Amino acid sequence: MESGFYMIREREIKQAANGSLYANFTLQQQHNLLSARLWDITDDQQQKFVPKSVVKVEGAIETFRSKQMLTIKKIRLATEDDQINRTELISKPGLSREDLWHELRMMMDEIESPTLQQLVKEIYSNRGIREKLTTYPAGKTYHHAYYAGLLEQIVELMTAALQLLPLYKTVNRDIVLAACLLGDIGKIQALNDPLTPEYTAVGELIGQVVLSVEMINQAAQQQKIDGFNKEIVQLKHTILGQYDQTEETSVKPKTAEAILYFYLKRMNTELRALEQVNEAGFPYIPLFKRKMFTHFDEEGE
Repeated sequence: MESGFYMIREREIKQAANGSLYANFTLQQQHNLLSARLWDITDDQQQKFVPKSVVKVEGAIETFRSKQMLTIKKIRLATEDDQINRTELISKPGLSREDLWHELRMMMDEIESPTLQQLVKEIYSNRGIREKLTTYPAGKTYHHAYYAGLLEQIVELMTAALQLLPLYKTVNRDIVLAACLLGDIGKIQALNDPLTPEYTAVGELIGQVVLSVEMINQAAQQQKIDGFNKEIVQLKHTILGQYDQTEETSVKPKTAEAILYFYLKRMNTELRALEQVNEAGFPYIPLFKRKMFTHFDEEGE
């Protein structure tokens, strides 16, 4: 029997074959997302158990179509006596926004190019951008899908880049570091909320990569930097080539900097996604589109 406090991330009310209503929930506890179902949901429960609510649930975990699901037996809203901090509940254990932000501020000074320094400072000095960047998740489901996950991923990418760049002397260090800082900045426009993120209209229609490039163009214009400046063009190419795209019209990495950033991003995304899976053995993981080994169960089978 599973028991604990969760925040309701998503909720969908559906009708069963017998005409009764039930709710499908996505529950979040730290960096874990759990699908859950409450049968025969009442009108009162529909009013209470809405997204962003913190609840205590008890139920049985079952596996359905290679995915774990909690069938809820008991559920109630958290009270003041429970002393549950919502942002701590949905953050990764040990994650400190303040420490990460301080670390990132130090890392920004690693960029030596005046043009790229100017660009990064124009974007990061915007209070509205900074507030979202330090609270939003990096995604809805697969990786860093928790409060301040985007900030953590940027710091992780910068840390990995600073470790690897000394091995590759011909790679333009500043381009890679600027890409780590700005490659996902468009997610603050692609998502709409740090607690229960959904894609915005522009996020669905344009996508976070293009939104990142548009934010770079706007910042360059504000600083009176030519949008066709060689460093800016290289930076935008590096960001546009960050995903494994197969269409002939897609931007594929064509520079050393774009190749390095592509693999840094892919490595970080996939390893963190694998880390978030709690199920032992070989569960199917949608990001990989195949079964992946996670860890042995307690019996070592």
